[in-house]
Amino acid sequence: MTEPLTVFVNARAVHVAASATVLDAVRAFDPAEGDALAAGTRGVTDSRGLPAQSGDPLHGGAIFRLVSVRAGRPEDTA
Repeated sequence: MTEPLTVFVNARAVHVAASATVLDAVRAFDPAEGDALAAGTRGVTDSRGLPAQSGDPLHGGAIFRLVSVRAGRPEDTA
């Protein structure tokens, strides 16, 4: 059996399976935030502030922060 990983989401430790993804960690932190991440209305960055993808694999001690995602407006695409 593989030991669970401890990662941090918004400064709170969460424990997930070794095969977990960023989305799994966010859902362990808060299921509603996980749903928002899956829907694209929330984003997540790593400890350096770089965007992370919800399907990225985890490593023990990883640090993530949830961020807002600005909805695309027509004037943004012009």
